[in-house]
Amino acid sequence: MLQQINGQGTHSLLCSNDPLREDLQVFLESEIQLAELDDLIKVNPVTPATVLRCLQERYQVDVFYTNAGCTLVALNPFKPVSYLYCPELMRDYHIAPQLQKLKPHIFTVGEQTYRNVKSQLEPVNQSIIVSGESGAGKTWTSRCLMKFYATVTNSSISEESHERVERIEKRVLDSNPVMEAFGNACTLRNSNSSRFGKYIQLQLNRTQQMTGASVQTYLLEKTRVAYQAPLERNFHIFYQITKGASSSERLEWHLPEGAAFRWLPNSERTLEEDCFEVTRDAMLHLGIDHSIQNNIFKVLSGLLHLGNIRFAESEDESQVCQPQEDAKCFVMTAASLLRISKEELLETLRVRTITAGKQQQVFRKPCSRAECETRRDCLAKVTYARLFDWLVSIINGSICAESSTWDTFIGLLDVYGFECFPNNNLEQLCINYANEKLQQHFVAHYLRAQQEEYAAEGLKWSFISYQDNQSCLDLIEGSPVSICSLINEECRLNRLSSAIQLQTRIENALSSNVSLSRDKLSKSPNFVIAHYAGPVQYQIEGMVEKNKDPVPPELIQLLQHSRDSLLQKLFPSQEKEPEQVSGQSKAPVVTVVSKFKSSLEQLMQVLHSTTPHYIRCIKPNSQGQAQKFQANEVLSQLKACGIVETVHISAAGFPIRLSFQSFLERYDLLRKPQPVQPSPSSRLSRSSPTREHSGQQPSPEEEVGLQSLIGDILRTLPPMTRPATALGVHPEARPAPSPIHCGRTKIFMTTSVLELLEQRRMQTLNKCARCIQFCWRRHQRRKLEKQRWAATLLQAAARSWLTRKRIQKLHAAATSIKRAWRKWRAKMDSLVSIELDDVEENCFARVPCHPLSGAAPWPPRETIQLWPLGLVLASAPVGVIGMRRNLSLQACLQIPCHSSSHKVEATQCDQAGITSIRALPQGSIRFHCKKSPLLYANTSPEAPHCNITGFNQILLDRHRLIPV
Repeated sequence: MLQQINGQGTHSLLCSNDPLREDLQVFLESEIQLAELDDLIKVNPVTPATVLRCLQERYQVDVFYTNAGCTLVALNPFKPVSYLYCPELMRDYHIAPQLQKLKPHIFTVGEQTYRNVKSQLEPVNQSIIVSGESGAGKTWTSRCLMKFYATVTNSSISEESHERVERIEKRVLDSNPVMEAFGNACTLRNSNSSRFGKYIQLQLNRTQQMTGASVQTYLLEKTRVAYQAPLERNFHIFYQITKGASSSERLEWHLPEGAAFRWLPNSERTLEEDCFEVTRDAMLHLGIDHSIQNNIFKVLSGLLHLGNIRFAESEDESQVCQPQEDAKCFVMTAASLLRISKEELLETLRVRTITAGKQQQVFRKPCSRAECETRRDCLAKVTYARLFDWLVSIINGSICAESSTWDTFIGLLDVYGFECFPNNNLEQLCINYANEKLQQHFVAHYLRAQQEEYAAEGLKWSFISYQDNQSCLDLIEGSPVSICSLINEECRLNRLSSAIQLQTRIENALSSNVSLSRDKLSKSPNFVIAHYAGPVQYQIEGMVEKNKDPVPPELIQLLQHSRDSLLQKLFPSQEKEPEQVSGQSKAPVVTVVSKFKSSLEQLMQVLHSTTPHYIRCIKPNSQGQAQKFQANEVLSQLKACGIVETVHISAAGFPIRLSFQSFLERYDLLRKPQPVQPSPSSRLSRSSPTREHSGQQPSPEEEVGLQSLIGDILRTLPPMTRPATALGVHPEARPAPSPIHCGRTKIFMTTSVLELLEQRRMQTLNKCARCIQFCWRRHQRRKLEKQRWAATLLQAAARSWLTRKRIQKLHAAATSIKRAWRKWRAKMDSLVSIELDDVEENCFARVPCHPLSGAAPWPPRETIQLWPLGLVLASAPVGVIGMRRNLSLQACLQIPCHSSSHKVEATQCDQAGITSIRALPQGSIRFHCKKSPLLYANTSPEAPHCNITGFNQILLDRHRLIPV
């Protein structure tokens, strides 16, 4: 169903004069869900209209990233989408086993570069080139990639190095707000446009941890300090200090509320970038303390006051121009903030010093009003440029690691986008020149080089036409004559520059180049260059002066005499001017174009030495509104950056190219184990590295041997991914193109095959690692068991020895105890026998029935048995002693008196009876048996025949019953 989007229906696109509308109609009538096409190579047919339609459908459902073969297309959403850049999503892309199964994202590019560094595939160093027009989202993309690398490199480190890595990552991330505050500005196309180019190298060590970073900048647009186009703003930092300073800081910096500055237009606009506290905190983390910050902001405030100085036209050329009445206070304030003399400041701005003649005579000439304002602007521009370069050096000193601590790097290139304004001068020429170089690098790396390499390696390839911008580059930087060389030559000539004369020279020297033309309707001298993104008209007036970038020496001397510590660092006193160089010949003038060209060549050398990855940022509309897709504007950007040609070549080509030897060195372990026999192929594989490094081409026999080895590896892959040439099948017999191809010296494959090979390699390595772990663990277990058995034997021997020693000690102790016991017992027995021999008396066999004469009658035995022992003793007659008393005791204790087996003995003859009686406390009664050396001491008495309770326990200490 055709729907209307942003006021422009799809039917209007179909009914326009587009020659590809039939292909678009066929594409739209298919049943493919356009929003689900993650890669533009799946679009069939691949035309600008079908690609545009696919991007439009994905943009309407808030899908902003789409693969275009080897390139990622990023549409600017123009609204906050924080869920796309959360740390959880970063970790998901980092731990994903196969990136192709995830949705396209800038994290996919970031993770692919990180895995390339880990896999050590040559070239190991990686570069991500973020390109696009101004306002397409390049700065935001670079910022998110830096956060991604900071999160990824911090996820696998140990706890002890966690704090150090976090400090480094914090500094690297804090360099963004500082550089954006001092180098970005609001333009007609973008509220946060980078007015300089930067290449950030994230430095990684051997374990792929971030150890530091370095920043290289290109061509700061310093003219923006003194001149801003209508509806544009100055650099962000000026608005931050005027809006975010405290009351005390305003008083110190002379920035009162509501103050008007000529170099601060559109200050009533409030942007997200006007956040002063973020910039100050980032500077503090980078090592710029509060005192240095205060100096920086004082200098910036001085530049703002310097811009309000205006001069009145003098009536006589011999008289200097006087500042206007309302500008005199700004002269004093600017001189106070810059800490220079007011008189010296006015003298330098109004009087020009001229050195002429062989005698180097010095002349002083008053300047006109225009010259005074030009010198004022030059003073501000050179001060801000030196301050920006000093900040970059401070940032590099804070975040850059020593060369010995890192091995590889991942580069992020964020340059100004292609620009075309109503008035374009030298700045736009340099910016578009840089974009032409990057486009040429893309063309040379992907479009031209790949197709030429396919043909050289013998692949069946039909060349795809693409837009080559080599003629445009020859026009700008070619040798021997180009626009840059002609502008530099004008700067070297000792004459006044004429715009018309320069235009004539350019037309006469470069008229044969098809990329050069001129707008004949324009009255001002100009030339038009047909860039890859479209034609741009450049005004020649003032271009030569900007290329000279002249800085009068008296301005440098003025700043060298400043008492401010920061300006003394920016302008050291020992700095020599070009006129002070010894000798008669002057030093060659270093122009802006030559300096920029040199730095750009160095950048291209770095890019050529790395593996590049491209992110094409697209701006859906020029108004910066969300959910608005302007088809014509997007289509022009797609044509300019060659997305359609890229999709064509990526769909039919092979982005991964490895030499035979590199392929074998990495994936030889995938081969099935063969019998160990010296074969010619193995000898070839061992000798091929020497040939490869020496630059010699392998012989046909070596090529056959290498291809046989590679064929063994590729046979382990699924049948759909095997190359026909490796399996001996003719290429024309293949039903479908193979994702892998064996050339003459290289292996060509798609990313899916590379991921499959990496997965198989990882599985094989894991299997080998498990086998090694099993063997090691078995060895460790056996070793441990042997150690345990040896320890057990040692412990058993030690315990047996200790036990024997202990038993021997116990036996000796027991022997000593038994010997002493026996000795003591024998002694006791002898003493007892002596006592018994002295007091032994015979016991009567029976007790007489009649009582003794002269004594009271004794109660009968039956009665005595029922009495307590105490009653018996109390009732016993006093005169009853001896035998009579013993009989009474026997009756009480239930001892048979007629038994002849017992007798009562006393220890002494004159002491008869019981020697002691002791009563225990009431309660339970226990019978204490105490071992005694006596013969019958341990014998308990017989149980009573009657149940008589309450008797006290009698301890017989000296009487005992002995058998007769």
